[in-house]
Amino acid sequence: MRKVLSSVFSALLLLMVILTGCSNDTKETASVEDKKVNSYPARQIELVVPFAAGGGVDLAARAVGEYLSKEWGQPVVVTNKPGGGGIIGAQYALKEAKADGYTVLVNNNSTSTMYEAGNSNPTLTAKDNKFVSRIAEGTLAYAVKSDSQFNSFKELSDWVKKNPEKLTWASVGPAGFSAFGVAEWLDSIGVDYKKTSMVSSEGSSDSAAKVAGGHVVLAVHTVGELYSLAESGKIKILAVQSAKRSPLFPEVPTVEEEGFKGLTVKWWTGLSFAKGTPDEIIKKWDSTIAKMEKDEQFVKELEKVKLQPSYLNAEEFTKAVNKEKDSFTKLAEKTGIRK
Repeated sequence: MRKVLSSVFSALLLLMVILTGCSNDTKETASVEDKKVNSYPARQIELVVPFAAGGGVDLAARAVGEYLSKEWGQPVVVTNKPGGGGIIGAQYALKEAKADGYTVLVNNNSTSTMYEAGNSNPTLTAKDNKFVSRIAEGTLAYAVKSDSQFNSFKELSDWVKKNPEKLTWASVGPAGFSAFGVAEWLDSIGVDYKKTSMVSSEGSSDSAAKVAGGHVVLAVHTVGELYSLAESGKIKILAVQSAKRSPLFPEVPTVEEEGFKGLTVKWWTGLSFAKGTPDEIIKKWDSTIAKMEKDEQFVKELEKVKLQPSYLNAEEFTKAVNKEKDSFTKLAEKTGIRK
């Protein structure tokens, strides 16, 4: 009997030693992770822009990087990874990079809500993101050639109702910002989106050049992206899609002033991390971005690139993205954008 009790006691003692060791290992691991979060950032951070340099997302990202580099004392650098309508760069930041807070996606609706709404089997969805903060917005504008027969947005709309097959418009992709802007407008005036023709472009500057050269009838981009060619007199802006007139084009009416209600598509850019990124790092970014959006110098930098600060915190940003995704999915299914 004594031998049996001795064996049981020895087994229990061994089990306690093992459990104690595991507990210590877990505490040590947790302690290491806590130290990493508390000392964050300890090295260079990569802001991944999934588009070519010079566009709205890229310019906003560079303003963010400059502010954060000074604020945190660590280099925050922009890396451009264009291709696939922005999905190549987004996939790198959200699926391939380590979820340690040192790789950040500079997101926008073309690579998130519009991409997911326009594809029945998307390789990336909103659930692959941990949204941090929305940074800025840009106002949508409708542009035609400077000597176009159309002198108002209403004139263009009336012509399209009678001649939908003659409308050509430029877009970076079949499910991007321009496509959703055109689809929402055509749906509001009762024109079949599929009867019009999209012409692929390499970006907003290429779209504007195609309009100026008479290769397409219409370009739909942000006021900032169309500003230089409009100022040089090569294209003209017929209307802007915002509650108020744009300070860049105070003489151009809003779509509501032209009699069109319910047009909501607008451009935004914000930040997101890969799933698995520690919540404390997300909170640190969000609080710093909130501070940045009140900084006069940062606001001036956004104004230089024709964007408006439009901060939303992580919770508000996530809700806004999901709401927009649901709305765009309905529009994509109705108009035939969704493939």
